Amino acid sequence: MSGKMNSMKHDLNTKEVPITPEGIDGFLEHLRAKGRVQGTLNTYRKKLDRLYQALPEDGKAIRRDTLLNWRKQLAEEGLASETINQPVVAANGYLEYMGAREFQVTEKLGSPDQSTPELTRSEYLRLLGAARILGREQAYLLVKVFGNSDLPVQELPCLTVEAAQAGMVSIRHRCSKEIIRFPSSVCRELLDYARRRGIRTGSIFITRTGNLISRNNVTATIRQLCHTAQVPEEKGNPRCLRKLYLATREGIERNVALLVEQAQERLLEEEQLTVGWVER
Repeated sequence: MSGKMNSMKHDLNTKEVPITPEGIDGFLEHLRAKGRVQGTLNTYRKKLDRLYQALPEDGKAIRRDTLLNWRKQLAEEGLASETINQPVVAANGYLEYMGAREFQVTEKLGSPDQSTPELTRSEYLRLLGAARILGREQAYLLVKVFGNSDLPVQELPCLTVEAAQAGMVSIRHRCSKEIIRFPSSVCRELLDYARRRGIRTGSIFITRTGNLISRNNVTATIRQLCHTAQVPEEKGNPRCLRKLYLATREGIERNVALLVEQAQERLLEEEQLTVGWVER
């Protein structure tokens, strides 16, 4: 460990470890020098940026209870154990780079996660199909929104006509600003629905009398589709849909990272055949 890193550990050993964009950049360059491929670096950056955004604006630092509290918050959001473990691993790597292993959380959460039932992609599609059969367009769109975005149910009023036009919504989440993006196909359906309902501005999901739809009504509306869709009622809620979205994205990101690593391996093999020290 360099003198700079030793000094940093000595100064921060009993208090906190700062996490900054510059520090994250340095950590990723350290991993690059050790041979990590770009896909892995991109994944680590995303996880560390998420931690950085979750920390309060006046205290971007990791303390002894920071990772445990963050892990608990992620679990309360309905994330699967595997999804929670991955950003914690990235944070542990950053702490090791900073010479502060005593701040790490090394025990992983158990799997499978029993707190939120696992909704499958097939069940999600059956919910959409049931909504169409029953003529429940609002229920159809609620399933689409929570099954294709990271929007917390309490922030549904923020999904306005203006947000659908922009394709994203800005929310305040645990003292930090977070941008939630929506697929263009979902936005088109939302705007078409709002136009036909005469909703020109403001929240899209409202009752017939113009009031905001409550959280309980959101869950009840989705759950009413379960019998027709042949989906267990305990899976008919925004939390399970959101968990499906996050698990789907994690799977896609892992596949992309693997493809990047495989592509780099092929490139190196081709270069070895051309200019390798040992001929094959």
